[in-house]
Amino acid sequence: MTVCELYAKQNRHRGNVRHNTTKGRERLMKLLEADKLGSCPIDSVKLSDAKEWALRMKEKGISYKTISNDKRSLKAAFYTAIQDDCIRKNPFDFQLNTVIEDDTEPKVPLTGEQEESLLAFMQGDSVYQKYRDEVIILLGTGLRISELCGLTETNLDFENRVINVDHQLLRSAETGYYIEKPKTQSGIRQIPMSEKVYEALGRVLENHKGAKQLTIDGYSNFLFRGRDGCPKTNVNYATMFRGLAKKYNKCHEEALPKVMTPHTLRHTFCTNLANAGMNPKALQYIMGHSNITMTLNYYARATFASARAETERLIAA
Repeated sequence: MTVCELYAKQNRHRGNVRHNTTKGRERLMKLLEADKLGSCPIDSVKLSDAKEWALRMKEKGISYKTISNDKRSLKAAFYTAIQDDCIRKNPFDFQLNTVIEDDTEPKVPLTGEQEESLLAFMQGDSVYQKYRDEVIILLGTGLRISELCGLTETNLDFENRVINVDHQLLRSAETGYYIEKPKTQSGIRQIPMSEKVYEALGRVLENHKGAKQLTIDGYSNFLFRGRDGCPKTNVNYATMFRGLAKKYNKCHEEALPKVMTPHTLRHTFCTNLANAGMNPKALQYIMGHSNITMTLNYYARATFASARAETERLIAA
């Protein structure tokens, strides 16, 4: 059995996956087919061969994060071969950062001053003013961008000031728009509206009246739409955030984080609540994390000021 055949077999055994996972599998299979590793018998692949594969992928310009994800997939496939008594050792059982440098740009949240400055800038800018409410909502809810794009009128409970999250809106070049459940079961949750979020959603809903209706997989009345009346997706926001950061940085001494995407605002929201001392399990629920470890990582970013404030609070108690 070759590495390509092993990977194909592994994928067949786990067929019920999301669209993005399927596309990722197809991409990795093409890489394997184009690389000499793909045609190697699995019992001939050594640790050094796996490391050489990682180096070749890096030379192709593939990002560290993508190589890491692909390595994880191949490690799982070879683990299956071990369970089937085909091989004894897993050649992909090594630390990737010992072979290639992890050059991933760190995710940096906005500071409180940057939040205020960004919103003030957007308020006075003729181009980006119309996106201000969306930024307020992202900063105040921690929604994933696909969850924000999927919001409809029925997801908003203004009486109880709650946002009900139970789906996300995505789009692919092959299939167009489609609806998926959140990434995990934990993604189905209720998020309380702060006063700022409540007011921003009210303005969005008011501007939404009379908008073109489009039904996608049974969902309609999407709140956030482009000029063509169609729902916005991650691509629209990624483009907008790049332009916003570029224009903001031109007229401010303190630049926004180098990696400035919609996820930066989710990152900021979670970091702010962690630094404010929110119970980790409550924060895990709000964020829709399936693993508490992911949530606890945000507590590692506590500043000296937040650590001192928490110490003083506990001593005073």
